[in-house]
Amino acid sequence: MARAHNFSPGPATLPEPVLRQAAAEMLDWQGSGVGVMEMSHRGREFAQIFERTEARLRELLAVPAHFRVLFMQGGAIGENAVVPMNLIARRPARRADHVITGTWSKKTSREGERYGQVHVAASNEATRHTTLPAPSSWQLSADASYVHLCSNETIGGVEVHELPDLRALGSEAPLVIDASSHLASRPIAWDRVGLVYAGAQKNIGPAGLTLVFVRDDLLGHALPVCPSAFDYATVASNGSMFNTPPTWAIYIAGLVFEWIAQQGGIAAIEQRNVEKAALLYAAIDGSEGFYVNRVAHDCRSRMNVPFFLREDSLTPAFLDAARERGLLQLKGHKSVGGLRASLYNAMPLAGVQSLVGCMQEFAAHHG
Repeated sequence: MARAHNFSPGPATLPEPVLRQAAAEMLDWQGSGVGVMEMSHRGREFAQIFERTEARLRELLAVPAHFRVLFMQGGAIGENAVVPMNLIARRPARRADHVITGTWSKKTSREGERYGQVHVAASNEATRHTTLPAPSSWQLSADASYVHLCSNETIGGVEVHELPDLRALGSEAPLVIDASSHLASRPIAWDRVGLVYAGAQKNIGPAGLTLVFVRDDLLGHALPVCPSAFDYATVASNGSMFNTPPTWAIYIAGLVFEWIAQQGGIAAIEQRNVEKAALLYAAIDGSEGFYVNRVAHDCRSRMNVPFFLREDSLTPAFLDAARERGLLQLKGHKSVGGLRASLYNAMPLAGVQSLVGCMQEFAAHHG
């Protein structure tokens, strides 16, 4: 059976060469006699995998030396608690500024209230998460321990294409980014962030791995209640081996990083993502209202494209037509309905072209 084009928002499609290599090495990794899932995380073989994976990741994303790369578990939702447990006590007020850009950042702010004060510095709720509040409008606290921003919202489909410079806004607080759904799809402005975290199940690998990039000066502030396995300083000092890390997910991530390098690196991947998103948005905008995307043009996500049919009653029929063409996981999030196409790194241009063709045929038949 031919592989389908999987538009799932996560766990998401993976590069076919990665899957084939993992299949070939399932029983025996490079003559070791065992598969990666069977290896000790402290053994020589897995140490080679881990070291190469981190080195390639640092190279691809140009991670500065004063940032630690932590391989953790719990996903972005787990980090909603882990971040405040590690950073909220940096300043006496124990306050964090949060910018609400959609469903996930709202959940993050609610979780943060368990560990300190949350101040909503800006929100796009008035526009139903279809715009982004300009950084110049953010009401930042003078004593915030950090400022949290979700830079791509998978449900609403908004993306922050340029990270703000908090210093230019008069804040000395570090910027904390939830980059789960766009990490490795574009470069990161490291001079503007203090911490970046991401669940890996979008652009990087299978569910189970969480990546955290944390600046050295932000280590060592954990609340007493913070579990040792989630204390960034403890994880960093133990090279992400304080507890057993998600070894299989790390191995797959390493293969994905090699694949990205073979494609030409992050710059080439970003250009491909721009082209894929432009093709789909052009089809939506050129449909004379048969399909609609409600997000403001300047903050449309390259990764997650929600769209709706003019007649919502036709949505099930569209999903059936797409499925017949091998186009899967296009149903919108249950909270908003409609349709959604996730265009992560491993989604080929051919997949988007096939989706556009399906959309045009469906509109011609039902318009």
